[in-house]
Amino acid sequence: MVNGLGETLRVGFGFDVHRFAAGRPLILGGVRLEHDQGLDGHSDADVLAHAVIDALLGAAGLGDIGRWFPDTDPRYRGADSLGLLAQVVERLHAEGWRVVNVDATVVAEAPRLAPHAGAMAANLARILEVEAGRVNIKAATSEGMGFTGRREGIAAFAVCLLARSQGA
Repeated sequence: MVNGLGETLRVGFGFDVHRFAAGRPLILGGVRLEHDQGLDGHSDADVLAHAVIDALLGAAGLGDIGRWFPDTDPRYRGADSLGLLAQVVERLHAEGWRVVNVDATVVAEAPRLAPHAGAMAANLARILEVEAGRVNIKAATSEGMGFTGRREGIAAFAVCLLARSQGA
C-alpha cells in the first residue's frame, strides 16, 4: 500500500510467549519488575520486546526472531532483548524502513503491568527512534483461563506499521 506521501506502508504482527521460571529476573519492555519468578528463555526472555521484534521483521519481510537470533547460538545466551531490538531497527533503517507506530498487549495475571506500561513504551520508543506517543503498551489478563490464567507464563502480541519512501 502506498500512502499520500508516496511511501510504501507495511503492517507486521508479532507474538511471543515464555513460561515462568524461578531464579530469573522478570523483564518486560526493558523494565525489570518485582516478581517471585522471571521468564524462561535463552536470552533475557523479554516477551514484549520479542513480540515487537517479530512484528517489525514480519512487516519488512525479514523472517522472524528465531532466524535472526537462534536459541541454539551461544552468543544470545542471556542477551538483552532491547539490544536485539536495536539490531533489528538498524537493519530496517539500512533497508529504508522507518517505524511509524507499535501497539502491543501483554497478557499476564501477575504482576500488575499497567503501572509500568509508560516506562516500557518509553524504552521501546527510544530504541525504535520514534516519539513515545507512537508506542502503546496495554496490559490484560486472561481471567484465569489458559496458561496465562494459571500463572504459568506471559504472552505478548504486537502490531507495527512501517513506512518506506518510494525511492528507498
